[in-house]
Amino acid sequence: MEIRNIAIIAHVDHGKTTLTDALMRQTGMSSDEVSMDSNALEQERGITIYSKNTSVFYKDTKINIVDTPGHADFSSEVERILRSIDCVLLLVDAQEGPMPQTKFVLKKSLELGLKPIVVINKIDKPAAQPKEVVEMVYELFLDLGASDEQLEFPVIYAASKQGFAKKELNDESDNLDPLLDLIMEHVAPASSPEASDLPLLAQPFNLAYDNFLGRCAVCRIYQGKIKSAQNVFVETLAGKTRPRRITKLFTFKGVGREEVQEAEAGDIIMVAGLPNIYIGETIGENAEQSALPAIKIDEPTIALNFLVNNSPFAGKEGKFVTNRQLKERLEKELEINVGLKIDFSETNFYRVFGRGELHVAILLENLRREGYELQVSQPQVIIKDIDGVKSEPFEEVTIDVPEALSGVVIEKMSKRKGRMSNFKTENGQSRIIFDIPTRGLLGYRNEFIVDTKGEGILCAQLSGFQPYVGEIEKNELGSMVSMIVGKALAFALWNLQERGVLYISPNTQVYEGMVIGNVSKGNDLTVNPIKGKQLTNVRASGSDEAIQLIPPMPLTIETGLGMMNGDEYLEITPLNIRLRKQFLTEIDRQRAKRVKTE
Repeated sequence: MEIRNIAIIAHVDHGKTTLTDALMRQTGMSSDEVSMDSNALEQERGITIYSKNTSVFYKDTKINIVDTPGHADFSSEVERILRSIDCVLLLVDAQEGPMPQTKFVLKKSLELGLKPIVVINKIDKPAAQPKEVVEMVYELFLDLGASDEQLEFPVIYAASKQGFAKKELNDESDNLDPLLDLIMEHVAPASSPEASDLPLLAQPFNLAYDNFLGRCAVCRIYQGKIKSAQNVFVETLAGKTRPRRITKLFTFKGVGREEVQEAEAGDIIMVAGLPNIYIGETIGENAEQSALPAIKIDEPTIALNFLVNNSPFAGKEGKFVTNRQLKERLEKELEINVGLKIDFSETNFYRVFGRGELHVAILLENLRREGYELQVSQPQVIIKDIDGVKSEPFEEVTIDVPEALSGVVIEKMSKRKGRMSNFKTENGQSRIIFDIPTRGLLGYRNEFIVDTKGEGILCAQLSGFQPYVGEIEKNELGSMVSMIVGKALAFALWNLQERGVLYISPNTQVYEGMVIGNVSKGNDLTVNPIKGKQLTNVRASGSDEAIQLIPPMPLTIETGLGMMNGDEYLEITPLNIRLRKQFLTEIDRQRAKRVKTE
């Protein structure tokens, strides 16, 4: 049976998972209820976080499909996939056109010499402009230095939600057969008798875990055959070789997997029996074979400290609360999260390096749901010295916003050292593109939602390291800090809500040093949130005034990471997310401030 290997790549929310689900349904591989986004967090947020494998069968050919994330923070998932496939389907929204992540994934594909198939998706949108979008994509190919061969890309139009695709806009179609036919025609077969006769060479590009089989590796077989119970050699990235034995072998069939005794060159398989396997290592038939090129991933851009929770409420809600348990869990995360780096050299905290706020927030949310208690420091960008020049990461930010609100966005971005590179207005909507330091973007997303009244869309993509731009002017918020332990009362919060935005509601347990809200003036304010109303037997006009509380702003991991100040920790437990000062008492905070100024 012939094999074709493809990956579906695109910007976030351009329809990758919807198209994969539609292909599986039409080829009989899954039912309407099954989706590739099977993780609970993916279903809640409506985004793909982890890349996943599936396969469909069409005209006696097996098509292995890898569904990839679209968000920039998970681009390491895309980078490691591209090496293991032979072609990509580049999905582009027929209304929005190419977006920042479209540019990133296409750039990586072109660098590897892949020849993409362009799918103009969502042509059923009322404001779709498919012909104009094809021109935009062609310009993007030219900007990224595509070869003449790559510029001859095939184009197909689709509406993955409706489940149809067509080669020309005027064609009649009610299914995805034109897309499958184009894949058969354009993608070269991954398997051949000559490649199968060579000695085995395979490379893992993803890892999985099974409660019975332990650690499993998802691999692409480049040459030879692999059999169950076969003895193999695994070559590490450092060049060391160790013997291992394959215990189980699986191929992908729809969303499930099927145990097989043998697989040949070109197929994507899952292997059990290699307990210490890592992404990018080489599985070979003998120890003398040369290793496959390592999978390279872009460097992280932000860093923050993970600490054991030591607040007054520590240990009350979590199952895993010790330093050792946190370290073991982070070491396990490193095995599968290739975009993450962790420095374990310190004993009282661990320095975690990630690709962005959302990348770190998803890790923290997973830890919280698993029962871990911890606290994290404010995210800081990674400053590098490149050729003797102090450099920092910059991002290309694309903002879609109503024309009337574009002024406030440009003002805020300019204050944060953003440089506008493009401005375009169509049908009352403005699209503005900025180059801005990652430092300037940290903490802006919450402001952006307020400034645009929830009508703006902000997408960012790392564009590289540029010279350091100096201090950045930000709207620093002061913190409303509790001075006492107890239960917050409505009367006290009613008086405090005039000073700023509250994060807590009445009857919330608070402790000394806990941040219960923010103050717009920028200075910290120590308050008493448990102060009750003084009751006397003397009645006076106005004393029985009704208490009307403004609903508090609930803290999430993302908003907390964006709003916290440098002298605070974000406390994360299975039941609560709290902000707190690093030094809980007012005296300790004043002492720390004096030491810092000296």
